[in-house]
Amino acid sequence: MSTIKKITSLLFGILAFSLIAQAQDATEIVRQADLKMRGESSRSEITMKIIRPNWDRSLSVTAWSKDNDYSLILITAPARDEGTTYLKRGNEIWNWLPNINRTIKLPPSMMSQSWMGSDFSNNDLVRESSIVTDYTHELVGDSTLSGYDCHKIEMIPKPDAPVVWGKVMIYISKAEYLQLRTEFYDEDNTLMRTMTGSEVEELDGRLIPTYMEMVPADEPGHKTVLMYEDIAFNIDISESFFSIQNMKRVE
Repeated sequence: MSTIKKITSLLFGILAFSLIAQAQDATEIVRQADLKMRGESSRSEITMKIIRPNWDRSLSVTAWSKDNDYSLILITAPARDEGTTYLKRGNEIWNWLPNINRTIKLPPSMMSQSWMGSDFSNNDLVRESSIVTDYTHELVGDSTLSGYDCHKIEMIPKPDAPVVWGKVMIYISKAEYLQLRTEFYDEDNTLMRTMTGSEVEELDGRLIPTYMEMVPADEPGHKTVLMYEDIAFNIDISESFFSIQNMKRVE
């Protein structure tokens, strides 16, 4: 092999290694940020406020999660929605409606639809897709948000992932792994909605954004806010808690 070919081969090898290392670094950053916000398991008390140009409404929610495979969401207020629950077990999503005494299995086609009339989707709340395993990740720049130095990471859905977006841009603080901004684009690269995290506080020993705001790009005056009132991480909770029977009686 000639000297030029050897040098070219070496340069291609270095470039390939650099790209692989960068992808691994980006994925690890996303994994750390996701784990920080969820923990291995958690129990959260959340207030959701749906804001429209001429009205607004609030929901009180208790949510439990375990790993990426299990979650249960209970609506505790207002009275007309009290007792409504959503359950995720693996790839199955269930909804319990106490007012009509009915359990519904949600088909994949409903995962992108609005959750309780908000700007969050069913998938956002029960996390059918994972920002870690369902996307490829690439560091594409740096940014500063609310005084935090952030990584800017482009996330592209994997071919078979249960994801409706063409790409997602996520901004994660370098030192604290805070998810401070997430931009959702369709397949035509049009910005569809933006989620921002703010009011960083310590809850159960972790610094996290306690105020999450989702704003659709094409609906002026529309937004939905999630306010974390309390959260406990790494709680002792078994997989059996996340059952269809329990979703009807959990309090």
